[in-house]
Amino acid sequence: MLVASRARSPRAAASPSLQFEVRRAANAPQPVTAPDGPRLLVIQHCPVTPIGTVGAFLEARGAQLDTRFPHNGDPLPGSAAGFDGLIVLGGPQHAGDDDGHPAFRAIIRLIRQFHRAAKPVYGICLGAQLIARAFGEKVYPFGAMEVGFLPAQFTTEAAYDPLLAGLGGAQQVMQLHEDTFDLPRNAVRLMANETCPNQAFRISRSTYGFQFHIEVTERDAFNFPRDCWASMERHYGETAELVERAVIAGICRHFAEGLAFCEQVTGRWFDLVEARRVAGRATGRRAA
Repeated sequence: MLVASRARSPRAAASPSLQFEVRRAANAPQPVTAPDGPRLLVIQHCPVTPIGTVGAFLEARGAQLDTRFPHNGDPLPGSAAGFDGLIVLGGPQHAGDDDGHPAFRAIIRLIRQFHRAAKPVYGICLGAQLIARAFGEKVYPFGAMEVGFLPAQFTTEAAYDPLLAGLGGAQQVMQLHEDTFDLPRNAVRLMANETCPNQAFRISRSTYGFQFHIEVTERDAFNFPRDCWASMERHYGETAELVERAVIAGICRHFAEGLAFCEQVTGRWFDLVEARRVAGRATGRRAA
């Protein structure tokens, strides 16, 4: 399990604000006020892993984000009713630790409910691991740590996927995790690398898991090694600061590429949300 904290000062220099990051990548408009926009439930596990660039892109499209911190006592809804999609973010918790984090049971139930309702699900890092659990697989340490921007390859199936089609053969993605999982039955593997083969997957039409931190802002990416410094020292010992410097250099090289990838994937996922919302309203009108 990673231990996240910002008590230790990060070494990274100040970086641009999130809104500047989004505009730089995509000329994105400012968030729009859309009281009737799709309503998305966001489950956040840890203060240092917010929805970040994913949230900025979604709000620019008119989404309404309802963020809950269940481990801090925020109540979770009993069903998917009233929401158009679900986003489950990352965090330092071990996805199998129900005793330490009893909210996991309710989160897993919600993942299944959104999936059964064909409402799109977007799982990021710990969120992807909880999706794997929701569909019968175990989450376990893989004996090492992935940290920093690292390459992940698109599978053959990704070429036909609504979110990833046409995006090329490989992608640099921001990693920070010690756990992995087995691919759920009937899931389609979409991205892989040699360390952890299940980097991205889809179940049915619109439940997606991404093992990496697609949502991370530049500032948060710089802070990631120090957020989990105990884990860095446990894995890398005296070389932890050298690894940290390599991570920061990789962020400088690859962040803009990762941000553009986040925009493409998040925009296409939101297209699924809007399509499902329109279809649901049409079904309701016919039933009436």
